[in-house]
Amino acid sequence: MKLRTQIDSILEKILVVIMSLMVINVLWQVFSRYVMANPSSFTDELARYLMIWVGVLGAAYVAGKGNHVAITYFTEKFTPANLKKVQVIINLTILAFAILGMLIGGMRLVYITLVLEQLSPSLKIPLGAVYAVIPISGLLIIYYKISDLKKQAQ
Repeated sequence: MKLRTQIDSILEKILVVIMSLMVINVLWQVFSRYVMANPSSFTDELARYLMIWVGVLGAAYVAGKGNHVAITYFTEKFTPANLKKVQVIINLTILAFAILGMLIGGMRLVYITLVLEQLSPSLKIPLGAVYAVIPISGLLIIYYKISDLKKQAQ
């Protein structure tokens, strides 16, 4: 669990940095638009990409904390033994999605955008770098869910 705590700590710091950059970016956009009357051309795009990163990395962080969106109406009615079985099924489902959708699908998306040399319009950065957050978050969720399944097996 020490590794998990370290990953959580690093992820928290990264998310704080991204959110801080978003705030500075949006403040600059407002300042340049209304005070200087010359809106910055890159801030809208940067805010969008930072939002993608904070959203997808934040989802991995929340999945690791076990605070993801859940409908608890039915699970509250289960016996403890059945609840444990349902939690295993939920973790396996999340694990399957993280492997198939986020890791494999995300890696294909990154690969395709890098091969096609797609660049963002204003920032001129490779879109593969923007989309790289998907397989990164997929790996984090895979780690978290395998860790949760090992803990549930004990």
